[in-house]
Amino acid sequence: MIKILWADDEIDLLKPHIIYLQEKGYDLVPANSGNEALDILKNSKFDLIFLDENMPGISGLETLTIIKEKYSSVPVIMITKSEEESIMEEAIGSKIADYLIKPVNPNQILLAIKKNIDSSRLVEEKTTSNYQIDFRNISLSLSSKLNKDQWYDIFKKLTYWELELEKSGDNSIEEILEMQKSEANAQFFKFVKSSYKDWINGVDPPLMSHNIIRKKVVPLMKNDTTTYMILIDNLRYDQWKKIEPFILEDFIIENDGLYTSILPTSTQYARNAIFAGLLPSEIQNRHPNMWKNDEDEGGKNNYEKAFLLDNLRMLGKSDSKVSYTKITNLDAGRKTVAKIANMQSNELNVIVYNFVDMLSHSRTDMKVIKELADDDAAYRSLTASWFLHSPLRDIMSQIAKQNANLVITTDHGTINVKRPSRVIGDRDVNTNLRYKQGKNLNYQKDDVLEMNNPKEYYLPIQNVSSKYIFAKEDMYFIYQNNYNHFMNLYKNTYQHGGISMEEMLIPIITLKSK
Repeated sequence: MIKILWADDEIDLLKPHIIYLQEKGYDLVPANSGNEALDILKNSKFDLIFLDENMPGISGLETLTIIKEKYSSVPVIMITKSEEESIMEEAIGSKIADYLIKPVNPNQILLAIKKNIDSSRLVEEKTTSNYQIDFRNISLSLSSKLNKDQWYDIFKKLTYWELELEKSGDNSIEEILEMQKSEANAQFFKFVKSSYKDWINGVDPPLMSHNIIRKKVVPLMKNDTTTYMILIDNLRYDQWKKIEPFILEDFIIENDGLYTSILPTSTQYARNAIFAGLLPSEIQNRHPNMWKNDEDEGGKNNYEKAFLLDNLRMLGKSDSKVSYTKITNLDAGRKTVAKIANMQSNELNVIVYNFVDMLSHSRTDMKVIKELADDDAAYRSLTASWFLHSPLRDIMSQIAKQNANLVITTDHGTINVKRPSRVIGDRDVNTNLRYKQGKNLNYQKDDVLEMNNPKEYYLPIQNVSSKYIFAKEDMYFIYQNNYNHFMNLYKNTYQHGGISMEEMLIPIITLKSK
């Protein structure tokens, strides 16, 4: 039974209200003053407190201050005769749950209780009911032949329900959603397997990595408005939705969309394609001294600025004033905050922020991170917490002070891998757990998309017998040697490079300063 404390110096006049609520199943405990209410609170626990603002002796606001210090988790509804704005502001500033103005009627009181106590239960029931309806619609859609735009809609819906059900805390429904997501990823793999070769050769493609700057950034570049492009490495769509509310404090969304990453969904391939405006083998051909293959030593993304400038030249923007900044640590982020004001004179400012990528990789190496990000909900929460306290948020706040366009995007997503798939290869095969590139590969054909002729997919090759394979859904590649050890080491870690909605369907958001 929900237990409510009601403190009012005219509590006897409120007896009809108390009886009404008791008949509704609530346990009401009356108090005649603030001091009496505080004495009662010492010995009993309550789910909700009604507190009169104007009581003799210790006032309602003074009582509220003490309650918030000692019993901060208990919601307090202030009841006042005054409509003075200063009193309401003081009460709200003291973090009350709600306030009512006398005279109050029983229905007002009942509504206030439901809003503050029963709301979580009512929201959970409504959310569960709505998802059950949409579950059938999504299932019907998955059984039909979907086009690229319909896949975007499906993924957005599944992400929406994932976030909504996470709030409601209904574990049984969350498990059903997880099963539906798995089914969706199975169908998505088939869709990519049958379509990708056409897309990469220009047959009815979705928006893909190598066209991002041409189609989404360059059209915004105008002399009178600065454009910023912030690429947050390895940012999934669900992680974007978690940080979106904080960004919307300063910006207005003009376009909230998704695009499709090229394969492999890894930084080396996808991000280089974004900046160069070319597919991987095209980059290798045009910039042979800048392209690094998987087995080559050294950084694979050291020439992003050069790729960007060459891309802008191809697009007729060679005279544009452009800056490029890569942030890989906290100190670099703080230094960039101070530089934003000086970037206002540029037509385009590109900022690459690597933290989310570092976080996902450290997930396999650092025990603390592994425990903090044990599942998708925790991973999203960790991303939101990081963003709130990161220089990136300060960078965006500084940008918001300018008359600026802002494009936020990423190069690929990531997936929590759960099912191992055996693969055999020689020592030259790359180490990525979601895709393999090399010769003499032996693998389970049902687990992969294979590209036997990489040239047809605009992928670089080392010799005539090289091929690429990409893991489907939530699988990860494990070699025969020490199979059980590595299977357990990498299970439930976040990886990228393969084919899943989480890796390939990624956010690209266009915003404008408020």
